[in-house]
Amino acid sequence: MGYMDRKHLIRKALIKSIPVMAAYVVLGTGFGILMSDKGYGPVWSILCSLLIYAGSMQYVGVDLLVTAASPLSTALMTLMVNARHLFYGISMIGRYKNMGRIKPYLIFALTDETYSLLCNEQPFASDEDAQLYYFFVSLFDQSYWVLGTALGALIGSVLSFNSAGIDFSMTALFVTVFVEQWLTAKDHRPALTGLGASVVCLLLFDSSSFLIPAMLLITVLLSVPYAKRGGKDA
Repeated sequence: MGYMDRKHLIRKALIKSIPVMAAYVVLGTGFGILMSDKGYGPVWSILCSLLIYAGSMQYVGVDLLVTAASPLSTALMTLMVNARHLFYGISMIGRYKNMGRIKPYLIFALTDETYSLLCNEQPFASDEDAQLYYFFVSLFDQSYWVLGTALGALIGSVLSFNSAGIDFSMTALFVTVFVEQWLTAKDHRPALTGLGASVVCLLLFDSSSFLIPAMLLITVLLSVPYAKRGGKDA
């Protein structure tokens, strides 16, 4: 593959990732400001986005850091919040099969938005082309998040303002996803199950500890019907 081919693929990856930049810079900025408000400096914020890079889990992780949550609670929370990536990973096994040395990074950097860009891409002529394109899409997307985090951390460390409500940005995002699913899906049972289970757990537990029980309950309630259906089909 010649220089022009490499340049073309990198440019294509950049253009494809621009819509992600619009979201990641904003959300990353909110995370950086929130970390600064909780007493963590820019270095800590940037390291989180470089080494954790978990989107919504990073927002949740701020409270886990502040409250000194136990490793077990942190692990369970992370598993529940990011469990969807298990399914993403399975669907990408074929595409990542021959990615060589960059495969660990591609797995690490597979976010919702990166997944949507990569899984909709047509197969490439060679594994080398695929490696280059997948790597730069993943790298550009993470760079946008890190850039936003750095910007937010710097803003939070220089300016003094009321940051109340910034941590609600991910909640607003999830509400948007819920509304979009409700409007596009014909079967509303999964959405109602999630909403009902969350309300029940919120009533049984306090607001700081209801999330893990709610996620576990939702997982069980949504898995049982499919397990029964599978048993009948077998």
